[in-house]
Amino acid sequence: MFRNYLNYSTKIIGQKLVRSLICSVRGQLNRILPMKKEFLISVLISLSFLTLGFTLIEYDMIGFGVSFFVFLPFLLGYILGTSTIKKVSCYGLVFSLIVFFILLFVGGLEGMGCILMAMPLVIGAVVFGVLVKYILNKYGKKRNEENKIKISILPLFLFVLLGYVESNFIKGGPAVDEVVSEIILPYSAMEVYNAIKSVDTLDAEKPFLMNLDLPIPQKCILSEEKVGGIRTCYFEGGLIVEKITELEKGVVLRMDVIDYQLTGRKWLGFKEAIYTFETVDDGCKMTRITTYSSELYPRAYWRPMEQIGIEQEHQYVFNNLVKDLKNATDD
Repeated sequence: MFRNYLNYSTKIIGQKLVRSLICSVRGQLNRILPMKKEFLISVLISLSFLTLGFTLIEYDMIGFGVSFFVFLPFLLGYILGTSTIKKVSCYGLVFSLIVFFILLFVGGLEGMGCILMAMPLVIGAVVFGVLVKYILNKYGKKRNEENKIKISILPLFLFVLLGYVESNFIKGGPAVDEVVSEIILPYSAMEVYNAIKSVDTLDAEKPFLMNLDLPIPQKCILSEEKVGGIRTCYFEGGLIVEKITELEKGVVLRMDVIDYQLTGRKWLGFKEAIYTFETVDDGCKMTRITTYSSELYPRAYWRPMEQIGIEQEHQYVFNNLVKDLKNATDD
């Protein structure tokens, strides 16, 4: 009898444990499945917006302007800020941004340096969008916005419209800027001029950004040392062809850029390259001036970024020049 009671009790306890386990699993599934759905929807919306934006840019329907770098990520932050499971939506957005940037890099559409420079602007716009939505939800009238796919349709059209208007009616074409770098070398102006006019091999210490996929010059070949002569600079993944427009040996070397091919940088153009040589007490002051055009907006953000990148290129050339002059003196 005691054995029957024990078996009965064990059976009852087992049934309760099974029911408890089933309820626990069901509760976990009820919690996880909406989160998984929320994550997938966030990824879908984010990748759709970002892919559409870059596709429109590739086909010259919009430009690399405020609409792409600011308004588009702002909309994503605003839309995903409607989520009732905000952390999951943010994870989906972050995952999409990472995948998108990786695809741009692996596909050769943009360099790692450019992608890293764009990240603060893009992430800042996303955070601002989330913040605006949070404030509206907290202090304004709340609306039922459970279906984020439906509420994303109108912002998507607004982005396309703003991008088209900005590209065709607001922006006045590529902005033109220049970057000036100087170095004083303990050599004569003619020695410095002869070392820089044509460089067989560039191999020097690389500044930080040049290790992040900025174009690395390999050599510069001068065909003829006269006005009209061609100087071709070869890079890893491209080249720049320059035509001499002004030449006074040891004083000035001015060149127009007549052709350039650099992977993944359709938004950047080069106009003019100038070297000037001035005799000073300590030797020679060489000034390098690069005039370039850029389609990136807003300019208040991108101009300093571009100048940092070009200054790093100048510094690499200066480092190689110092090495070449020292080697020539030692020989």
